[in-house]
Amino acid sequence: MLIEINPKIPMRSKATTKDFYLHRLGFEELGSTDYDDYLMLKKDKIEIHFFYFKALDPKQNYGQVYIRVNDIDSYYQELLNKGTTIHPNGHLQVKSWGQKEFSVLDPDNNLLTFGESI
Repeated sequence: MLIEINPKIPMRSKATTKDFYLHRLGFEELGSTDYDDYLMLKKDKIEIHFFYFKALDPKQNYGQVYIRVNDIDSYYQELLNKGTTIHPNGHLQVKSWGQKEFSVLDPDNNLLTFGESI
């Protein structure tokens, strides 16, 4: 049986990616081994893994992760308080498919959409 998923998305700079997720989204580093070309981060019950992709062109990157949350209003406000840039087309709103959502682009143009069932 399937029990969880840990998406792997590209990064160009481990330091930049790590800084963004730790300081703008509230993640923490996972694991005790530091790999040059790989990064594992977690927040609450989710993990996101990153692989080094030096030639990544952010304008050509369509990486996307949908993250289900509870208490989306509080998390959205927390990110705003940290100065996190919300996607221009992804501010917190109720969608017709029964989700309340907002979106953020990371430094490599990976789209993170956070959603809560309403």
